Order: sequence, then structure tokens, then C-alpha cells
Amino acid sequence: VETLAELARGGKVLELAIGTGQVAFPLAARGLTVHGIEASEAMVAKLRGKPGGSAIPVEIGDMAEVRLDGRFDLIYLLFNTIFNLTTQEAQVRCFHNAARHLNADGVFVVETVVPDLSGFVDGQRMKGSWARMDSVRFEIAIHDPVVQTVEFQRIVISEGSTRMTPHFMRYAWPCELDLMAQLVGLERLERWAWWDRSPFTADSKSHVTVYARAAP
Repeated sequence: VETLAELARGGKVLELAIGTGQVAFPLAARGLTVHGIEASEAMVAKLRGKPGGSAIPVEIGDMAEVRLDGRFDLIYLLFNTIFNLTTQEAQVRCFHNAARHLNADGVFVVETVVPDLSGFVDGQRMKGSWARMDSVRFEIAIHDPVVQTVEFQRIVISEGSTRMTPHFMRYAWPCELDLMAQLVGLERLERWAWWDRSPFTADSKSHVTVYARAAP
């Protein structure tokens, strides 16, 4: 939040996939004007139910497509959520949508993990979270390297019940995100390993990248 507030420089802020307002509320508390785009009506309902939630304008829809009035000094997309757009084309559209909403000197911040495929064997991976006397939790993942997708199924088995939580994502490498930015007229200004602005290296497990309009 501190880093984002500094990057906003007191201007207007747009959060893509604002969710329940985990980041938006503390930014608004710092006096910033925060807007949001969110695909989940259920998450927006939770945001609205929090104190001050009605004061944050949120447009419900696809963050790669929704158009808002005006431009913003800071646009950000956190928590690997760019990977929830499950095709490369959709991810490029998201970059394009961010670019069209940026002020001339605004910045677009993307936070993701660096994909780690080391645990996959023959395109599959299974790992456990816990194994107790009466329950077990584990995850199965199937990797398609051609389209860079991973299908997850998180499974909890207990006495008398089984609960499954599916997830599907399309990962992108840091250099691929940079190319998406270039396609829409943006360029990378900074890339850190984490929000403390530590250097990004070959060993980094995540990255925070700041994009801005490319110099003419």
C-alpha cells in the first residue's frame, strides 16, 4: 500500500480486479480517489458491506474490456490476477485497456509470481497440504506448456465428505508481460522482486513491475 500510494503521487487510482477492497480501502484512507473494476458481483457486495464501501466507485465487468470515464495516474493489478485471464489474447487486451485509461505520465503496476514449473513430471504435479487422522488436503495440477496453462484441483477428503475447489490459469513470463506492454505503447520503468523494491534476479520468486507510456 505504501509503495502504491507513492506511485499514485496523490492522483486518481484504478484497481483492476478490486475484489473486496483489501488494497483499495487503505489507499482511500490515505486520501486517494480510488475506482475499481471487478467481475464478481459477490465480491463487490462484500466490498459494499464494509464501512466506506459505498464511497468507492466499482464497475462490474471484465477488466480487459470495461471502459471508464476519465484517466488515472495509477492503475494496478495484483495477486497474480493477470493469470486469471486464460488466454494470451485476453491478457494483451487487459494491457491495452490499462493503457487507454492511463494519464500521460501515469503508471501501470502488475504483481505476479514467477512461474515455477520445476515440480511437474510428465505435465503433472501432486502435493499435499496436510494429512490428519480424519482428513487430508492435496492438490493436483495439469500443465500444458504449449498454451502455458495450469488446471488445478484442490481436494479435501474427510470422513463422509469430499470437497473440490478448481482453478484454471494462464501464466506469463516477465519478459512476455514486457512484450504485451510494448504492443500497447507502454514500456517497463521498474521491476522489483517484491514491494520493498529489492532487486529482481534469476532467483526471484515474484515480481512487481511498473509500466508507463513509451517515450516518443
